[in-house]
Amino acid sequence: MYVDIVPNRNSPPAVLLREGWREGGRVRKRTLANLSSWPAAKVALLRRVLADEPLVAAGEAFAVERSLPHGHVELVLDAMRRLGLPALIDRRRSRRRGLVLAMIAARLLCPASKLATTRLWRATTLADELGVAGADEDDLYGAMDWLLERQGRIEKRLAGRHLAEGARALYDVTSSYYEGRTCPLMRFGHSRDGKRGRPIVVYGLLADAAGRPVAVRAHPGNTADPNTVPDQVAKLRGDFGLERVVLVGDRGMLTEARIADLRRHPGLGWISALRHEAIRALAERGDLQPSLFDETGLAGIRSGAFPGERLVVCRNPLLAERRRRKREELLAATEAAFEGIAREVARRTRKPLTAAEIGRKVGRAAGRFKVAKHFEIDIADGRFAHARRTAAIEREAALDGFYVVRTDQPAARLSAEDAVRSCKGLARVERAFRCLKTVDLHVRPIRHRAEDRVRAHLFLCMLAYYVEWHLRRALSPLLFQDEELEAALPARDPVAPAQPSASAKRKKARKRADDGLPLHSLGTLLADLGTRCRNRCRLKSDPGGPVLELLTEPTELQRRALDLVRSFPVDDTPWNPDMLNISISCDDTMGGTS
Repeated sequence: MYVDIVPNRNSPPAVLLREGWREGGRVRKRTLANLSSWPAAKVALLRRVLADEPLVAAGEAFAVERSLPHGHVELVLDAMRRLGLPALIDRRRSRRRGLVLAMIAARLLCPASKLATTRLWRATTLADELGVAGADEDDLYGAMDWLLERQGRIEKRLAGRHLAEGARALYDVTSSYYEGRTCPLMRFGHSRDGKRGRPIVVYGLLADAAGRPVAVRAHPGNTADPNTVPDQVAKLRGDFGLERVVLVGDRGMLTEARIADLRRHPGLGWISALRHEAIRALAERGDLQPSLFDETGLAGIRSGAFPGERLVVCRNPLLAERRRRKREELLAATEAAFEGIAREVARRTRKPLTAAEIGRKVGRAAGRFKVAKHFEIDIADGRFAHARRTAAIEREAALDGFYVVRTDQPAARLSAEDAVRSCKGLARVERAFRCLKTVDLHVRPIRHRAEDRVRAHLFLCMLAYYVEWHLRRALSPLLFQDEELEAALPARDPVAPAQPSASAKRKKARKRADDGLPLHSLGTLLADLGTRCRNRCRLKSDPGGPVLELLTEPTELQRRALDLVRSFPVDDTPWNPDMLNISISCDDTMGGTS
């Protein structure tokens, strides 16, 4: 018996089970069964049986010695190669470069301490891919010291890619807490992490207008945000060779004193915003009339209180309603606390509370909700009374939803709409800090003892975010991400909140991409890719024989993700508008050894 494949002119070939014999010098054959409906693998197996070949179950023939997750490593390393990150760090291959690249990739895949990193990357193919399997934590510390020496050159190369004379950039400052008390950078200051009693380090991130990080700088934890600005100006002008700069900063960063300093630098402009007290003063002077904004949300005005400046007044009705509701909730909570104190005072008839005791209780309640300025308070021995300042509340409510952008840039160079968009662009750096601190890269807690190691750790995390920024753009068709938002920003109303596009709403509703693949966050997508393994196998019949390495076949989702990263266009052309805006808010191979 044998299997015969019979061609069929306009149809698939017929697969027939036949037997043959000789009769009178001629070959005779007879069809026993039509196997055309059988899958090809089953037909091949039958042919081997008919050929008298031995068949062994896969589990009896092969032993899988080890399976290492590989798909997520492959994706991240492909992205790093496409970005030219190896040559950006050092054009010559070396073990130290391989260690740095491995630490950057590990920060994306499994952020941990340096000691834990040397353990975790051996549980994937990352260490083997970069030739650093034998590295220990001391090797990593040495590579960090080497990287810190190159930080200035790397940042200059990044600036050459993404910043140019007339480009736009973003700058923001944050802090992270520290485990220990030995690093000179760690000081007690304003912690943004909510960790009381822990010293912090302050660091600022410089990015281009799209949010790609370019440079990071660490400062002692007791450094005020405005005091970090001169370092960035010096970096832009001295290190990067850029002269025309417009600083865009929030009201807490570009204070009046800082603006006065900026005015002394020729070619250095600025955009900021007014504090609420200054906005109220404008209304009291008659320069800002709230009734004029019933029909429009944006208008430019001039004021003698700010000579030589343009003021752009904006009113957002949604923000106004949110502030009104929040104020009412805080007033009601403060009144409830005050009424509890009043009842306690009334009960204490035998030994009345003194004015000092009542004052301490009132101070604690007022400090909790921060709206005591809206209450008239009468305190005496054994007496406490309170009442709302209705007129003051109404005056404040009249300015709900208003904010004022101020700038020294003429209208011919910067429109009112673009001034507002520049301020709102600070959200891109705030998004970077969320990824660095909580979502993906986990820059904190910081445990390094030496100042240089802390600086190198922050720089490593910045480079990891550089890769992540591009990964999010490349993989956006598979992520819960609005792919049309950035393109729509220049045309939409700068005051109104951004609205999701139709495609983003469809993504959210269906939880699937247009091609039917399930949508993910970046973290869950990397985890799914990690299920694609590199399997090390050997023949059970030949224990000393060769070892086979087999990759798990990629799923449709995994293949799509890899294709997106490998085909993503890397844009390294700097933006080139008329002025440089600095927005401020509170070798081509990857191998390690040569």
